[in-house]
Formats: sequence, structure tokens, C-alpha cells
Amino acid sequence: MMVHVTSYDAGADTAPTPPGEKRTTAKRVTSMMIVIIVVIAAVDQAVKQFMLNWLEPGEPVAVIGDWFRFHLLFNPGAAFSMGQDSTWLFTTIQIVFVVGILIYAPRVRHRWVGVGLALVAGGALGNLIDRLFREPSFFLGHVVDYISVGSFAVFNIADASITTGVVVFVIGIFMEDRDSSHTERAAQKETAVEGEK
Repeated sequence: MMVHVTSYDAGADTAPTPPGEKRTTAKRVTSMMIVIIVVIAAVDQAVKQFMLNWLEPGEPVAVIGDWFRFHLLFNPGAAFSMGQDSTWLFTTIQIVFVVGILIYAPRVRHRWVGVGLALVAGGALGNLIDRLFREPSFFLGHVVDYISVGSFAVFNIADASITTGVVVFVIGIFMEDRDSSHTERAAQKETAVEGEK
């Protein structure tokens, strides 16, 4: 009798999540993702406006010698100044991506997968706002870049968020697979214990 109780308790913490609890978890992850997306986009826009008020285009301000400096540029291309002749295409891709993430968010179950996707979507939204509402025109606006590190392309907080989000997303996928494997093994163990009754 004692052996049976111990085996059941050991698997209880990793037993499959009930449907109602899964829905609650999904809602929490979705809410978290929306908050991250909004915060990243808002911070990105606020910092860009500060840099526009402080810096002059093409006049770098050294922070750590020539290695780290603020350098205001207006980028018609993608992240890190790539693809400068395809502004409309990147605008379209960012719209589709942000909308797609918002639609997909309720299906995300793992917290770190959600964080990764939200960081990418928040960065995409920050740059999308530039493309839609900054000069030279609606939908073809240039993104405000201002962070210059070494000889690397000038970028902004939104670009950094996108890059960080991709890394977090990949890590989250591995963690989700690991957790799923643990849950599956726990379920098999519980089934085996039930069969021994």
C-alpha cells in the first residue's frame, strides 16, 4: 500500500495538465505576449523620439571611443540596414508577421516560446510604426537607427529585440520539447501504476 501511494505522488507534479488548466495557461501566455509586444514597441518609439531630439543625422556621438557610439541614420531597408531598395516589401512582411503572431498567440503554451515570439513581434511593430508614419511617406517610411557598435551596421532597440527574440524562441522550442518528453514519460508511468491496481 505504501509503495502505491509513493509512486502516485511522485508522478503527480508532472502529470498531464487538465484541459481547464491548459486554457488558463494559454490565456496567461497570450496576455504576457501582448504586454511584451506593446512595451517593446512603446520603448522603441520613445527612445527613437529622444534620439531624434538629441542627435543630428550623420554626426556620431562617441560613448566608448570609436567602438560604441550613437549615430542617427534613417534606414529604408530591413534590420541592420539590409535591403534598402525594398522598403514596401519589408513593410508588408512586418504587417503580416505582427498580425500572424497575434493570431497564433492563443495557441502558444510554453512561456519562453511566447517570450521569444513576443520580442520578435514587438521589435517588428516598433519598426513597422516607423515605416507607416515617418517620412518620406506612408508605408514607405524610413526606420530610425542610432546604435553603432564597432564596424557593425547601425541598428535600434527594435532590431536588438528581434535578434534576441529569435534566440529565446529557439531555446524555448528545445525547452518545450524537453518538457513534453517529461510529461509523456510521467503519463506513461501513471498509466502503468493504474494498471497494477
